[in-house]
Amino acid sequence: MRGMLVGIVAGLLSFAFLKIYGEPQVDISIAFEEQMEAAKAVAAGASSAEEGPELVSRKVQAGLGLFTAVMAYSVAFGGLFGLAYAFAYRRIPGAVTPQGVSILLATMGFVAIYLVPNLKYPANPPSVGDPNTIGMRTALYFIMIAISIAAMIGALSLKRLLVRHLGDWNSTLAVAAYYVAIMAIAGLLLPAVNEVPTEFPAVVLWKFRVASIGAQFILWATLGVVFGAWTQRAAAPDGLRV
Repeated sequence: MRGMLVGIVAGLLSFAFLKIYGEPQVDISIAFEEQMEAAKAVAAGASSAEEGPELVSRKVQAGLGLFTAVMAYSVAFGGLFGLAYAFAYRRIPGAVTPQGVSILLATMGFVAIYLVPNLKYPANPPSVGDPNTIGMRTALYFIMIAISIAAMIGALSLKRLLVRHLGDWNSTLAVAAYYVAIMAIAGLLLPAVNEVPTEFPAVVLWKFRVASIGAQFILWATLGVVFGAWTQRAAAPDGLRV
């Protein structure tokens, strides 16, 4: 429950960031897609491109739709974060305080679940990508996430074995090298996906991907800091609480 409540805070912050910084890039991307469709219609000799019924308006998508999606995502990840914290507490070498465990867990979650998989398969605006390949692209992305999570868990288990012989610092360097090596091999073996049209504005693509990374960073940073501070305070004796 604590994780889900912190997830609400993280969701509100992420929504505000995406609304201000991310949605303008989506609008530009949609306008680009409409221009491309119109150009194809003209090239085909049609007077105008046929448009299907609009099930959900763009205004709803950018407002209530975005808010609902971000909040559901953030609350769900907040709950999962709380469960992961309950499992990881007192099992992570070197992280002795509740706040330390929370921040470390959030850092590893951001790296393993989003940042590293995003290096191989970065986020793209709505107008980028072939609709016929969305299933393949989604499967590859989730395979990359699964490999990253497994490699991160393996690195933690490996550190618990190495810390007795190498010490905390050297064992940390060793498992970091192990994780990087596993993910580099996975990145080389998995097929690349590059469907960005050459005409698409590079600045818009860059800003969209920055917005995606920024929203995820806000989510994980809020979970790590706020959840950690709350749990640290709850774990402290009554006389030591500030």
